[in-house]
Amino acid sequence: MRVSLAAAGQSDSCLFTVVASGPQAGSRPSVFQTHTVAMNQFSALFKQLGASGAKIVSVTPVSEQIPAATNGNESHPVPDVAKVAPTKKKVTSTAPKAKPHGDVPVNTYKPKNPYLGKVKDNYSLVKDGAIGRVQHITFDLSEADPKLQYVEGQSIGIIPEGTDAKGKPHKMRLYSIASTRHGDNYEDDTVSLCVRQLEYKNDEGEQIFGVCSTYLCDIEPGSSVKITGPVGKEMLLPDDEEANIIMLATGTGIAPMRTYIRRMFESRERKANGWNFKGKAWLFMGAPKTANLLYDEDFLHYEKEFPDNFRYTKAISREQQNSKGGRMYIQDRVLEHADEIFTMIEDPKTHIYLCGLRGMEPGIDEAMTAAAAAKGIDWSELRPKLKKAHRWNVETY
Repeated sequence: MRVSLAAAGQSDSCLFTVVASGPQAGSRPSVFQTHTVAMNQFSALFKQLGASGAKIVSVTPVSEQIPAATNGNESHPVPDVAKVAPTKKKVTSTAPKAKPHGDVPVNTYKPKNPYLGKVKDNYSLVKDGAIGRVQHITFDLSEADPKLQYVEGQSIGIIPEGTDAKGKPHKMRLYSIASTRHGDNYEDDTVSLCVRQLEYKNDEGEQIFGVCSTYLCDIEPGSSVKITGPVGKEMLLPDDEEANIIMLATGTGIAPMRTYIRRMFESRERKANGWNFKGKAWLFMGAPKTANLLYDEDFLHYEKEFPDNFRYTKAISREQQNSKGGRMYIQDRVLEHADEIFTMIEDPKTHIYLCGLRGMEPGIDEAMTAAAAAKGIDWSELRPKLKKAHRWNVETY
């Protein structure tokens, strides 16, 4: 339910009329219910209406209404259309409805016609003692025609060199972009990725390395790479400078979070984008060891520079313990801060972003279910509502 723009600027003490509709018992017609309440009573009223099965029809400031002969909390049967005097037909616009994020660039370059970009930089993101390899790789886009433009939260595709076991060219792999639209150099002509080399053992115990991830982790500056995209609108930031952003990330799932945080708090980026973030951002980062925390120094710097706007919480599974004495995972941190998280979620300006391995989803879902239950909220009902409102955003792989 969306409150009218006129209502958005009202104080908690202003009165509003909430109109709801709901069925009556048996075959009796539906009823309209009107409630006159202050803004700070919205939450309690909406819960009451939701529990009764009623649906919100409208929310209007009392100052905008024509005086009525009825008071709040009265029920009225739906009028018989045949007995109502005809009214003039409302003229509506025939223009097509604008699609959300319709101006966001997508598929400028496709797999059949990729952009050939050169590697500008390739360096390790992990410290000594870390598990595995993770590289920060930057590509030059300066010669792209048309220009390869992207926004925070999107992905690009990489087509590795060589052929597969059947002699066919390798297929494209998608990677979350780790740089803002202005690039790490703020010159609008680069794009960066955060890539972990995939490594596992097959059923025979043989060590297997990912084709594309190994290709990227090993690539030398100056090499040419086939790039496609950009793609994706699931993980885009809201335009609201006063939004609250909760970020849950593990491993290279930090890539889109880095773009958000740099856009919000990096001084040169703030000057370049003209977007003066005033809300609150909270990053939950999961890693197996401290040496595996990616971009850690940057986030610590932003937390120190913007203590009222940025909060950084870590879950280091092999070095920290949860309340039960087991390994500390990101879902344990969610449970620890459940009350604060759901207080933020109650604010319609709060958006949640989840990115990382698909295996993290069940744990996060379980933690959110328990955290919501502690506040008398059914997470299985709330989550789809948040998703529909573009406030629950997930990208896992």
